[in-house]
Amino acid sequence: MRTYHCFWLLFWAGQPHQSFLTPLSKRTSGFPEKEKVLVLSGSSRQDLHRSKRSWMWNQFFLLEEYTGTDYQYVGKLHSDQDKGDGSLKYILSGDGAGDLFIINENTGDIQATKRLDREEKPVYILRAQAINRRTGRPVEPESEFIIKIHDINDNEPMFTKDVYNASIPEMSDVGTFVVQVTATDADDPTYGNSAKVVYSILQGQPYFSVESETGIIKTALLNMDRENREQYQVVIQAKDMGGQMGGLSGTTTVNITLTDVNDNPPRFPQSTYQFRAPESTPPDSPVGRIKANDADVDENAEIEYSITEGDGYDMFGITTDKDTQEGIITVKKALDFENKNLYILKVEATNTHVDPRFLYLGPFKDSATVRIQVEDVDEPPVFSRPAYIMEVKEDVPINSVIGTITAQDPDAARNPVKYSVDRHTDMDRVFNINSGNGSIFTSKPLDRETLLWHNITVIAAEINNPKQSSRVPVFIKVLDVNDNAPEFAMFYETFVCENAKAEQLIQTLSAVDKDDSYGGHQFSFSLAPEAASSSNFTLQDNRDNTAGIFTRKTRYNRHEMSTYFLPVVISDNDYPIQSSTETVTIRVCACDHRGKMLSCNAEALIHPTGLSTGALIAILLCIIILLVTVVLFAALRRQRKKEPLIISKEDIRDNIVSYNDEGGGEEDTQAFDIGTLRNPEAIDDNKLRRDIVPETLFMPRRTATARDNTDVRDFINQRLKENDTDPTAPPYDSLATYAYEGNGSVAESLSSLESVTTDGDQDYDYLSDWGPRFKKLADMYGAMDSDKDS
Repeated sequence: MRTYHCFWLLFWAGQPHQSFLTPLSKRTSGFPEKEKVLVLSGSSRQDLHRSKRSWMWNQFFLLEEYTGTDYQYVGKLHSDQDKGDGSLKYILSGDGAGDLFIINENTGDIQATKRLDREEKPVYILRAQAINRRTGRPVEPESEFIIKIHDINDNEPMFTKDVYNASIPEMSDVGTFVVQVTATDADDPTYGNSAKVVYSILQGQPYFSVESETGIIKTALLNMDRENREQYQVVIQAKDMGGQMGGLSGTTTVNITLTDVNDNPPRFPQSTYQFRAPESTPPDSPVGRIKANDADVDENAEIEYSITEGDGYDMFGITTDKDTQEGIITVKKALDFENKNLYILKVEATNTHVDPRFLYLGPFKDSATVRIQVEDVDEPPVFSRPAYIMEVKEDVPINSVIGTITAQDPDAARNPVKYSVDRHTDMDRVFNINSGNGSIFTSKPLDRETLLWHNITVIAAEINNPKQSSRVPVFIKVLDVNDNAPEFAMFYETFVCENAKAEQLIQTLSAVDKDDSYGGHQFSFSLAPEAASSSNFTLQDNRDNTAGIFTRKTRYNRHEMSTYFLPVVISDNDYPIQSSTETVTIRVCACDHRGKMLSCNAEALIHPTGLSTGALIAILLCIIILLVTVVLFAALRRQRKKEPLIISKEDIRDNIVSYNDEGGGEEDTQAFDIGTLRNPEAIDDNKLRRDIVPETLFMPRRTATARDNTDVRDFINQRLKENDTDPTAPPYDSLATYAYEGNGSVAESLSSLESVTTDGDQDYDYLSDWGPRFKKLADMYGAMDSDKDS
């Protein structure tokens, strides 16, 4: 007979609210006993079940959030092979074994050491086994069971947002969707009602409502007006346990804003407006502002103003200031107090964006009356015309009136006006004006050919208030009279060949006239009376404002008469007739058989080998310029010879002037002999200066002979005084500038010039005491002393 050993896991159900043992599958009948046993077969390692009832005792429950001071008891592990002699040892493994769950290895009691939270971990899977304490071998196969943490209502509902913000249009219907709020509960939704959330409104009634199951907030009041109240704060509560008493709850705030709709028409705060405008107000200038109030905002408050009627409909206009929504009344035309001093307008304000849903509230426009009083101002005189155009003949006598300017004061006082000409527009003072009646007259002769139009400005000013003045342009056109005789279009100088034939055309003449002719000029040509009978040439008028000169005889001799001067009379046909006498120069020239000129007895007009008059003048000018250049160059060279020539290196003053050149020391014997300064008698007074050319020779001046021991300073001062008074000496004082070193020097004189005339030897050992800067100099002179000693 085969023996089965069973492993019992006992859970005590007699302790309420600590641990529970429930079947994995639904029970069909009966009720479980007080102790529930998990039986495992030693060979099959499968759970044992009742033969007639489907109970499976491998799933257990434990309450979360245990608050007792002792460990929470879970159950008891027991094997049927446990004889109670302590030979078996119970071992627990799996989730939380040894930490959250501990087992008494002797008795098999299982306990929970910490508070468990289902929201952190809802299920623990453990394995239990009994082993022989001496051999360490299992006496029962390992049994696995599940501990589920039984949920309690320990978490309140939490909203997804702390604060909700929403907006809806004002005047919305009841039941309009606003926003949906959502709250979640961390408790187990499958066990009881711990996670069943119900919404309710704590604040915000009667304006809004919330659906208890969905959290949707809707409007609950009809016609909520933004202009009365714009902001609403609604508090929503979410409560678990289905809203029953004892459930946990959480709240959130919903800020609801009513957005604007155009439900308010514009309204003028007053029915009549009064404005004043001076009559001098220029067009497009503002007169005043009016504003209609609209309780709406943004585009719903935009207003368009217009003038619908009134006697000033054409005189005034109105525009809308987009920033302030004000109506700006402006002047369209010039105002005149004397003509009309009061205007009455009807102004209408209309919304530009009208919502058809609210037309039942009335027309979205309003009107007001505007009264504009025109004020009188002292205006400047007004001319009868904006500009004047006058005409005058150029031969009118001086002081002739050419026209009249009229202006008057538009004010009711009708102040007298005086006239004047703006001299900036008439610098030559050709015209003047009578200050009393405005008559313009000439003050100088006119000449159309010089200036056709005169544009002047006339000023009219009030006598009582000269600051009130106005200006008007006056355009004066000078009309032409026949006061200019016709003349040749150009200077005519022609030639005739010696072998010319009679009736041969040698020149065609044309004329011009400075005067204006509306019908065209008609010139007539004829020879002067004194040349008409005795002339060798004839003149033929072509009747087209041209004339031709023809030869009268067959041959001409240039040796008898080289040049002919033919006077021609030119007349016009205007009134009065003007005529002038012009001269045509005709030269007799030698020509070839084809009539081509070869040469003339005077300078040729056109000759291939000859030069024209212009060419000869140009050549003459070039010669004159060349001579002037040569003369200037010679004068400059002569002036340069008088300047001192400090160029030669042999000049002793060159060494003294070039003071920035270091000398050669005692070995430089070619530069200058100081003995000359010490022995003035050796100077040759008769020797002339080599650096300049003397213009006048003066007698040499004898100077007093200096003593042999004369000091250099006294000698130089004496020479300086002599040169200052000598007219033949140039202004050179370079010699007197650097020759004397002075007294009181610590090193005394270092000049090598004086050493030439010194008889005794000098000791230069003191140079070694002056430091490293003079070391080179001490070595040089120390070496010289040693050479002398040797």
